[in-house]
Amino acid sequence: MSGNTVTPPHASPHTDSRTPTRAARELGLKRREFDLAVHLGQIRTVPDEGGGGRRVLAAEIDRLRARPGFPEALRDSVRAVGTGEAAAILGVPATRFTRLARQGVMVPVTFYLNRYRAVVWLYLAEELRQFAADESSAALLTARTPEPMRARLAAGLDLRPRNWRGRHLGFLLRQADGPWQRAGALARFLDPVQIAEIVRDPYERSHLNRFRPAPVGHSAPGTPAAHLVEKLTTADDPDEIGWLRSDLARTLDEARAHHPAPRPAMMPRPAEAVQPPARDARPDHPGRTDPQDRAPERKSRGLLARLLRRSA
Repeated sequence: MSGNTVTPPHASPHTDSRTPTRAARELGLKRREFDLAVHLGQIRTVPDEGGGGRRVLAAEIDRLRARPGFPEALRDSVRAVGTGEAAAILGVPATRFTRLARQGVMVPVTFYLNRYRAVVWLYLAEELRQFAADESSAALLTARTPEPMRARLAAGLDLRPRNWRGRHLGFLLRQADGPWQRAGALARFLDPVQIAEIVRDPYERSHLNRFRPAPVGHSAPGTPAAHLVEKLTTADDPDEIGWLRSDLARTLDEARAHHPAPRPAMMPRPAEAVQPPARDARPDHPGRTDPQDRAPERKSRGLLARLLRRSA
C-alpha cells in the first residue's frame, strides 16, 4: 500500500481549510488584523459548507506564507492607526488631519468605541504613506484650507461615517455569494422603516433579514454602545439613502428571479363531510326485492289459501 493519500471523488474541495481564528494564528496576525486583511481582499476566504461562516483554504495560507517579507509585510499592510499616528505619518498637526478626514480626504478603514463610548476612527498606514508621497497632496497638507472646505467644517459636516459605510459595503458585496446576499448587504445600511417601504411582502422581508449582516463590533444588544454603533452604520444622508434604496430594489428583482423567497406551505382546506348516499326506495337490481316490498305479497297469498280451503 502506497503512502499517498487518495481523495475520494465525493470529497469537498474545502475539506482542508481553517477557521478564521486558526488561520490568523498560522499567519501571525491578531484577529482584528486578520479581519481587516479579509475586508481588504488580501486574504481570500470561502463559505463554510456547514453554514458556520467563512473559512480559509490551506492553499491560501501557503500562498501568503510564501510571499516575500512574510509575516512582517502582511502585518504592515493591515496596520491601522489613529489620528495621532496618522498625523505623524503625514507630517501635519492632529487638528489639521482631523479636518481633512472630516471632509473625506482620508477614508477610515475601521473604528471602535473607547471606554468613554467615543468613536475612534482608524486609517490604513499604507494609504497614508501613499497620500503623503503624492505630489498633488502637498497643497492639502501645507497650504491654507480652501474656503469651501472651511464652510462645510463650520456647518458641522463629517463624512467619516458615510465614507466608512461605503467602504464596508464594498467589502460585503465582494463577499456576497448571490443576489439575496447582495440585497442583505445593501439592507445592512438602511433602517427598518426604509426596508419595510421597499420590501412590503413580510415573507420576503423575513428572508432578506437572514442575509442582513450582523452589526459590527461586540456591543451587547440594547446597550448605549450598540445604539451608537447602529447609528454609525445606518445611512442618514438623503443622497446616500436614495441610492441605497434604488440599488436594493434592483437587487431584489434579481433575487426574486433567481430564487423567490420561501413561503409556508398552504394548508389544505378541511374536507367536507361526505354524507352517505340516501338509499333509494327502489331496489338497485331488478332481480332483488326489498323485504318490505314482499310483505303485501305474502299477505295476499295467505288470504287466497284460506278461501280455497273453505271452498273445499
